[in-house]
Amino acid sequence: MSDANRPELYEDVKLFRNAREREKYDNMADLYAVINTLQNLEKAYIRDCVTPKEYTAACSKLLVQYKAAFKQVQGDEFPNVEGFVKKYRLDCPAAMERIKEDRPITIKDDKGNTSKCIADIVSLFITIMDKLRLEIKAMDELHPDLRDLVDTMNRLSILPSDFDGKKKVAEWLGVLDSMQASDELSETQVRQLIFDLESSYNAFNKLLHNS
Repeated sequence: MSDANRPELYEDVKLFRNAREREKYDNMADLYAVINTLQNLEKAYIRDCVTPKEYTAACSKLLVQYKAAFKQVQGDEFPNVEGFVKKYRLDCPAAMERIKEDRPITIKDDKGNTSKCIADIVSLFITIMDKLRLEIKAMDELHPDLRDLVDTMNRLSILPSDFDGKKKVAEWLGVLDSMQASDELSETQVRQLIFDLESSYNAFNKLLHNS
């Protein structure tokens, strides 16, 4: 029988049967992409294709994204990232070394203090901006993350005391401090806060490039 007489051979094969399965495969694709990008970044740095400053900022951000992506995939099938890498035959020794050390190769091992602060700051900026874009604007839902961001920025020794982003975030924490737990930011305040966070986040990345 020829293939022309077997129409089932021309049907699309779906990886998923429902929304939950689709989300599972989307999450695995995200993790695959982050690990692959990290591997390529490591190779680019070794080949001197990116500056140490560019590498440090990009690697710090990718390590934060990796943690978020793996959390969505972690479970009985993949209790650790090594199992994921093995199953999907990812050739990524440099990325795995970075994940294991949990810091860019350019940051010395200070028991993880500096690299952890940088990773936490990146994560908190992204988390707060995501919440605001999802129209989460109640004081009690934003205050803990904003407080953590201020505290972590204050602990990061490489951040100048006059860093404008630190001042802006602290001012917004003051605004939230003056509100009741159930109070919400106005649309104008949300728009301004997103703008201030984005500009502070970009300035923070620029500082990492130049430090």
